[in-house]
Amino acid sequence: MAMRPSLDDLIALTLNAGREIMRVRDAGIDAQTKGDGSIVTLADQRAEAVIEAGLKQLAPNTPMIGEEAVAEGRIPECGATFFCVDPLDGTKGFAKGGDEFTVNIALIEQGEPIVGVVYAPATGELYAGEPGRALAAKCEPHSARLVTPFEPIVVKKTLPPQWRVVASENSGRDARTAAFIDKLNGSSSHASSSIKFCRVAEGAADLYPRFGDVSEWDVAAGHAVLAAAGGGAMRLDGSPLRYGADRDQQFLIHGFIAYSWAASAQAALKAL
Repeated sequence: MAMRPSLDDLIALTLNAGREIMRVRDAGIDAQTKGDGSIVTLADQRAEAVIEAGLKQLAPNTPMIGEEAVAEGRIPECGATFFCVDPLDGTKGFAKGGDEFTVNIALIEQGEPIVGVVYAPATGELYAGEPGRALAAKCEPHSARLVTPFEPIVVKKTLPPQWRVVASENSGRDARTAAFIDKLNGSSSHASSSIKFCRVAEGAADLYPRFGDVSEWDVAAGHAVLAAAGGGAMRLDGSPLRYGADRDQQFLIHGFIAYSWAASAQAALKAL
């Protein structure tokens, strides 16, 4: 098996990509439309180039599945171990000048997200996880220097008066998500991109539902942080959420539930 990069190395690489995104943002955003109708910016491309070069140095024998590379048809042959990368998750909001976007890097082994880093360059929120530890810190947005030290985070494993559900602002307004929250008699909050996984990981929420299609690189890093904090994620049929199996479908996931512990997972399945 190839040597696994250290979590510290992956954190440093994620911060470097975040700096590159902020440099592009400061110079002015130039958005283009890809063939599938989604948006790509120079920041996406430059951040992915930074990450791809860094991963080749850290783990030259481990392939990388990246959003922009896949969009260009560059899908490497990869076995059970690969990196799953979204250099800029939340491009649409980024292109509009918003702050709700993240850099996501995950290492997948045997279908499971083993190591993950999620960084929000505009707000400085930084989360990282590997087996046995999940961490959170705050950075200065432009320099990406730590302004608070890393602190351990864990999911909350107590029965709450209401299940706390976190969703994106857009999906939080769709009928299925609203019905799910109502059936749980839950309370709802909103967060951006992969930060929703991190809200569950740090104990601020119990569940994060996603009922539409989403790409693996949008999910894997946050899932890794959540798993390291003691939580998990499952498909809508209750089976474990795994990665790399649906390559013929362009690495799509057809909905999932991220959960804090067994009780919240069971409550979610009953509410589907």
